[in-house]
Amino acid sequence: MKYGLRIPSFALGSRTASLEEMGRYLRRAEDLGFEYAVSIDHLLLTRPAYACTWLEPISMLSALAGVTRTIKLGTMILVLPLRNPVYFAKEWATFDLLCGGRSVLGIGVGWHEKEFDLMGVPHRARGARMNEMIEAVTALWQRDNVTYRGKHISFEDLTVDPKPVQKPHPPIWMGGGTQPSEKVYEQTVANIDPVLRRIARYADAWIPHSSATAEMVRRDWEKVQAFAEANGRNAANIGRVYTNFVWVLKKGEKPETAVPHFSAYSGMDLDYWRTYYLLGTAHEIADRINERIESLDRGVDSIVLNPLNWDDEQLDLIAHEVLPRVLS
Repeated sequence: MKYGLRIPSFALGSRTASLEEMGRYLRRAEDLGFEYAVSIDHLLLTRPAYACTWLEPISMLSALAGVTRTIKLGTMILVLPLRNPVYFAKEWATFDLLCGGRSVLGIGVGWHEKEFDLMGVPHRARGARMNEMIEAVTALWQRDNVTYRGKHISFEDLTVDPKPVQKPHPPIWMGGGTQPSEKVYEQTVANIDPVLRRIARYADAWIPHSSATAEMVRRDWEKVQAFAEANGRNAANIGRVYTNFVWVLKKGEKPETAVPHFSAYSGMDLDYWRTYYLLGTAHEIADRINERIESLDRGVDSIVLNPLNWDDEQLDLIAHEVLPRVLS
């Protein structure tokens, strides 16, 4: 089992963490054995889901490459369809070079319509564009003189340098799947099969929705395995990642003490956080993580937890009190 952090890279005005604070925190995480540090990607404020937005991930991660030593740096998740494929291929390859091959690319189709409108990308076409983006970008990372002709992306005889350090390309983690009908999103997806087919075809690892129940995850994983087999791919080669926001309560603390920390970034309420996120004692949080591991046939390769601040106290509680109770 590998452990990582989805870092609290919240854009909070004067309260936004400095590079010095982030670097100190992540070096401490390295010492504690964490292997990943990843960031969410949102261009705009997305109320009511979130009460703030995040720092732009690629520029931030590039800066963090210079103040960390061993931890892998990446996204969870980056909204790939919003990007230009050629520019992005060069941008991420440069980042992979600068961080010494420590990058992990976690991607998804996104959901916020205003972000797509602003970038001039049709929201309804985001799934099809995602497929073409993956194919075009990975081709540019692996070959010279690439020609790609798709419905949404087309170019001819292009070479992008530098190529990524990691071969054939940086690992691609992909988020998506069934989730409860929540009030935080602008729409629900009636048919999740295209998302699961995409994961089965392209992903090196799958990231189920943190809000999904164990039964939802179990059903989705059965479909991913079937779709992979239909494509001639061994589903055992697809890693599985559990991720969620987390706040560990110390002995005697009430859940209400976590409200200031959750409300810094989330527009939801205490009942929501207790239902969908990891809010509880170390033992309670470990039990919920273990339930998710069981729902994926004990095939979870990585657990990536999102603390709500840059203080060492929660980091130490996760490392010393929660993770030792997690199934390996």
